[in-house]
Amino acid sequence: MFKYYYPERFPSLWKKFDQLVDEEQIISVKEVSRELEGQDDLLSQWVKDNKSFFQLPATDELLTVTEIFKIPHFQTLIRKQELLGGKPVADPFVIAKAKSIGGCVITTEKYKENAAQIPNVCKRFNIPCMDLERFMKEEDWTF
Repeated sequence: MFKYYYPERFPSLWKKFDQLVDEEQIISVKEVSRELEGQDDLLSQWVKDNKSFFQLPATDELLTVTEIFKIPHFQTLIRKQELLGGKPVADPFVIAKAKSIGGCVITTEKYKENAAQIPNVCKRFNIPCMDLERFMKEEDWTF
């Protein structure tokens, strides 16, 4: 999500983000780090430096991922390229974590009728979800 918010250009954003990470107000899942591994960018370096930020799924989260994929329409969360390449797919794990801890999913995706995107899955499973702009507004972040 912050891939293009370079720390040298947006230092106050990263300071606020790191503070919420330190306070465990923002968490993520191992599948996100797996998606980002091997990329040659600043975010990939942040991932390497912050491995403990990315949590392994608990049993209830794995059950939620199963429930998500029981809905044929949401099976398209795994695109053919990822399926064939054995690449990780983090979205259902992020959603399952939010459900497990009573959290909210923050995404850059927008709800679109009949889409198989994060906001649609969250709506179907009654999991709070908001876009990055709303998150920044609710946190009263300005830069």
